[in-house]
Amino acid sequence: MAKSPGSVVVLFNALSEEGYDELKHVDPTTLGFEPEYDIAVSTVSEEYQAIVTALRGEGWKVRSVNLKDDLKVLERVVKRNRPDVVFNLVESFRDEPEFESAIPAFLDLYGVPYTGATPLSLSICRRKGLTKRILQSHGVPTPKFLSLWEPKVSLRHGLKYPLIVKPAREDASAGLDAGSVVADRPALLVRLEHMLHEFGGPVLVEEFIEGRELHVAMLGNDPPEMLPPLEYDFSELPEGEPAIISYAAKWNPLAEVFHRVITRCPAPMSRTLQRRLAKACLGAWHAVGCRDYARLDVRVSKKDEPYVLEINPTPDLTEGVSFMESAEEVGLTFPGTMARILEMAMERKTVWPPPPLDANAPKPVEMGPMGPLGSLTPPAPELD
Repeated sequence: MAKSPGSVVVLFNALSEEGYDELKHVDPTTLGFEPEYDIAVSTVSEEYQAIVTALRGEGWKVRSVNLKDDLKVLERVVKRNRPDVVFNLVESFRDEPEFESAIPAFLDLYGVPYTGATPLSLSICRRKGLTKRILQSHGVPTPKFLSLWEPKVSLRHGLKYPLIVKPAREDASAGLDAGSVVADRPALLVRLEHMLHEFGGPVLVEEFIEGRELHVAMLGNDPPEMLPPLEYDFSELPEGEPAIISYAAKWNPLAEVFHRVITRCPAPMSRTLQRRLAKACLGAWHAVGCRDYARLDVRVSKKDEPYVLEINPTPDLTEGVSFMESAEEVGLTFPGTMARILEMAMERKTVWPPPPLDANAPKPVEMGPMGPLGSLTPPAPELD
């Protein structure tokens, strides 16, 4: 029997199934429209269990651990029956998305390798305004924007309508609906006040790029591979719905808009657009320090200019959805992709615990531009 690649903990933090289990009992004929997709989507537990099953099929020794907002559970993971690697799927802790980065930071302190982004990268990408400023500083095209804390904006704000208004520190399309795209100042002020009331500040106001929307999956390191981009087709949207991936379109199988946004992979494009897209996405990947895998949300203007909207450093890995749809297009299986992500994390495994310091060992010499620091005689003071 072949030797196991190693032991792995599939780590997540879930307290509920968000009502998805109840969808199995919904009669589609009562919805008032013809659904394009199944109503009964996978629950959180089912999605995580699929990763466990896939990895076991690839020979890994796997156990799943639900933190359930209990830090002691995480302590037991690293102190008892310590795994070789952690498949990190934690997106928040104690209902606070800002704590997402604390989990990999904890694992770093204990020297446990894990999949995906570092704490710094997660923290950057959680803040949409900061991410966009970093992209701008690296020459990565992103729509012009403002970050606002009050329902006020100058008459000469420098942005061209239409604009899209969204929370600056939420993800998963939270806050995006039929009213998110505004065409004039009165609508902007109303939407801005609504977003501040619902989510608090800051609120991101950016130029809405009228054109195509792509999800670009990236996989690997040094350098990462851009998988075939996936395009969202908005041509069948109900009247009044803007051409965006709203929260309902993404997460609510009981809403008609969920069934009217169709995906196409690979997205058809010219070689010129493909080169521009690869350059923008690779630049964004390096700018925020992505690792192992990521998904970038991109709008493409009518002039075939790509604009990076957001970067998700740990995207949804559900089979057949977005990231995996792109992976499958190049022949990657779900189990194979999960194993590949783990193998990249395993390459970062170090000796633990680290060997004790030898008090008699020579201390490392800090080098300066002219040689070892401390070896130069300081210049004599000048005399008047």
